[in-house]
Amino acid sequence: MTVSIALFTQDLRLHDNPVLHAARTTADQVVPLFVFDPAVGAAGFAAPNRLAFLADCLSDLDASLRRIGSRLTVRRGEPAEQTARVAAETGASAVHVAAGVTAFADRREQRLRAVFGERLHVHDASLTVVPPGRITPAGRDHYAVFTPYHRAWQQAPRRSVLPAPRALDTPAGVGSDSLVIEAAGGSLSPALPPGGETAARARWRRWDVDACTEVHDDLAADGTSRLSPYLHFGCLSPTELTAHAQRHEGAGAQDFVRQLAWRDFHHQVLAARPAAAHRDYRPRNDRWHEDDKEAEAWRRGRTGYPIIDAGMRQLAHEGWMHNRARLLTASFLAKSLHLDWRIGAAHFLALLVDGDVANNQLNWQWVAGTGTDTRPNRVLNPLRQADRFDPTGAYVRRWVPELAHLPGPSVHRPWLLDGDYPPPILPPEELTTRFRDGRP
Repeated sequence: MTVSIALFTQDLRLHDNPVLHAARTTADQVVPLFVFDPAVGAAGFAAPNRLAFLADCLSDLDASLRRIGSRLTVRRGEPAEQTARVAAETGASAVHVAAGVTAFADRREQRLRAVFGERLHVHDASLTVVPPGRITPAGRDHYAVFTPYHRAWQQAPRRSVLPAPRALDTPAGVGSDSLVIEAAGGSLSPALPPGGETAARARWRRWDVDACTEVHDDLAADGTSRLSPYLHFGCLSPTELTAHAQRHEGAGAQDFVRQLAWRDFHHQVLAARPAAAHRDYRPRNDRWHEDDKEAEAWRRGRTGYPIIDAGMRQLAHEGWMHNRARLLTASFLAKSLHLDWRIGAAHFLALLVDGDVANNQLNWQWVAGTGTDTRPNRVLNPLRQADRFDPTGAYVRRWVPELAHLPGPSVHRPWLLDGDYPPPILPPEELTTRFRDGRP
């Protein structure tokens, strides 16, 4: 009997999983393995919200595997060492794993390669639709601007969507650690979504992709897919989502596919420039303002601008935030307050269930004007944005209950009325002053 190991990382699913498919079709038996690496916590990426979501994902994956005759093996430790132990215990002759894009994933692959050599098989179309490096402009190793990347991305060949296995034979007697994951310190957001492929596919089935264009930026409607946490952990395949949406052919489906292309774009930027996780992709020599009290007011949702405060409170409560609110809160911190974007990126990573290094860091830089934005001097005015994307004030009243008594759009400017809501920490007439003064 030949045995292979399917090493799960950020592909915690049975449907359309190239790693699992290859392991199953090239060996008689498969060991589905997940290694919880303590280095993730040491690097500061083991946020409580994501650990809780991950625990759900692993439990659901194990349950799904058991329904087809298999089970999930969990180990704790350095991935290459633990995978080698499982290989020795089972006589596995091959290891299959998805290619990552971060420096962390690259180091993991290098250590696996050092142990397994040619027995390691890396699958580069598991976490993205188009693998990083598959399409490049002439004379460069990656695209630095989204529009030409998107044109090339649309024409790039795609692999076929793979079916979930109906049965999977796994060697008996393979020891496994507990599926329980305990977060060290920190508190959970009270309204986290459930993790796992089962919950992901149920949410996907309920979401109306055809309505995406009409409600995507409507803060109160809350009509976005909310699939980003499931994409981050690989509970859903971006290839399968893209193929399904493109069969709809409507404007909503096109917009959704474009968002998936943005995700791939950021992955290929980070794969080519790993330092962009913590350094400016395009340095602008900003003289960042420094004010810990202002940063804390932003984190707590007490800036005096209700649209900003609503977004930050949604983040704290759900471990998730509407995409338009992410843009507004990020612009307010990095452009209006002109505080270092890394302050905001770190806070988002501490709470977001979908906290992904590529998307989080590069979206923050896009907003801050130090990333790939072709209009680095744009500043989003929170008042004009509130009037446009929350015209009735319903989103603010949902997340800022102390202002729920204010009617209609007046909720966006409580300082014009009597009340005890905090005044704006930056006067409306100064929303662009610091940015102008702080950038040469």
